[in-house]
Amino acid sequence: MIKEVKGQAKVSLGLDVIWKSLTKELQFIIPKLMPEQVEEGHVLEGDGGLGTVFLFNFSQGNEVSGIKTLRYQKEKIVELDETLHLLGLQVVEGGHLDHSFSYYKTTFQLTAAHDAATAETIVDVTVAYEFQAEPVKASHTHMPSITMAHSLKFVKSLESYLLTNLVAAGSLTTG
Repeated sequence: MIKEVKGQAKVSLGLDVIWKSLTKELQFIIPKLMPEQVEEGHVLEGDGGLGTVFLFNFSQGNEVSGIKTLRYQKEKIVELDETLHLLGLQVVEGGHLDHSFSYYKTTFQLTAAHDAATAETIVDVTVAYEFQAEPVKASHTHMPSITMAHSLKFVKSLESYLLTNLVAAGSLTTG
């Protein structure tokens, strides 16, 4: 049975800015923002659209999702809706699938904040997962919640990175 963990973050960026970074620059941005966890990212297949497969190599000797033995993870874009601003990344090899999971997907849904006077975006994150079999090691049962925390940290780090770089480039003013 597929279970879910959900979380939400609000960022002080317009929807288009954050959407472009998530969908067009993901493999470059993740290692920059989370070097303690992700050493590098590569596109193995595709052009960044639906069906694109990424390879993320995790930093050696560091904990990722509470497990020190994650070395790499291949993720595939299985949902990409430009109208709904929905991005779904499913683990297809390695990573969480090597640690008692048969299904593991992280979805980002972006929505413009209702206040038109501000450039804010709501980012809803859902981690959907299924275990291969019961019983599961206690350390593995916490992995989805840890993934959620890392995903929300990534969103806030992305906000800081983009605000700093866009202001420095003169593409954004802080008011």
